[in-house]
Amino acid sequence: MTPKTVVLTGASDGIGAAAARQLTASGHRLILVGRSVEKTRAVAADTGAEWFTADFTRLDDVRELATKIADTVGDGGIDVLANNAGGIFGDQTPTIDGFEKTLQVNHLAPFLLTNLLLPQLRAGRASIINTSSVAHRLFARLDIDDLDNRKNFSANRAYGDAKLANVLFTKSLHTKFHGEGLSSVAFHPGTVQTNFASDSNTLMRFVYRTPLKRLLLISSEKGGSTLSWFIEGTPDETWISGEYYDERVLTRRVNPRIEDAALAEALWQKSAELVGISAS
Repeated sequence: MTPKTVVLTGASDGIGAAAARQLTASGHRLILVGRSVEKTRAVAADTGAEWFTADFTRLDDVRELATKIADTVGDGGIDVLANNAGGIFGDQTPTIDGFEKTLQVNHLAPFLLTNLLLPQLRAGRASIINTSSVAHRLFARLDIDDLDNRKNFSANRAYGDAKLANVLFTKSLHTKFHGEGLSSVAFHPGTVQTNFASDSNTLMRFVYRTPLKRLLLISSEKGGSTLSWFIEGTPDETWISGEYYDERVLTRRVNPRIEDAALAEALWQKSAELVGISAS
């Protein structure tokens, strides 16, 4: 296998950290991104990876991160960008940027990072891997005019909307850039034993923090191996660009709104407006 330059967010814990450790054996150049300095440094030490920290609740952190990554990869480009950072949060306290936290961390921040890295992604004819969730089908009621869910907030709906946004973003990336050599895919990694719901007050937090997790959830290593499979895969051979997978299976058990091209474009335009970039 030809080694790749891989940028992996959400790499300090969970399936991101597991995938980073699994990918090391293939000789890839790993650029890890996490929120915690201590945890990200530890994973980098285990894998020999380069690493940066960024708090996705601060879009200025994302802008600085994009500049640092661009400077680090230089003219060589990026082969894979894995947008894996995410979580579910329990209240409507806005971020410093004024957005609902679940929306920003799961969608607006990776949307901004991806767009800021487009020159490097184009140079590498990159694959963009978006970690989504079955929650996009179970909970989403996405309203372009109320992305923050101010009218009818629940933590589950906010998470489902953000995960639907991940799939719609994947569709838009394919539509806009596949002809230029970029590929994109979204996937549900399985219901994984991580701490992603630890800041929420939802039923998921109860499941994740009790012995039930041993019965209902899969290991970070198994979820990480699925993420690694997409990262190391060949677009349109291993997986199909522009599609959503349940673990490694192309599935039609989806929210039917993922096929709404007008919704995908409206989300792109609105997201670009919110993060302050020009819409492609």
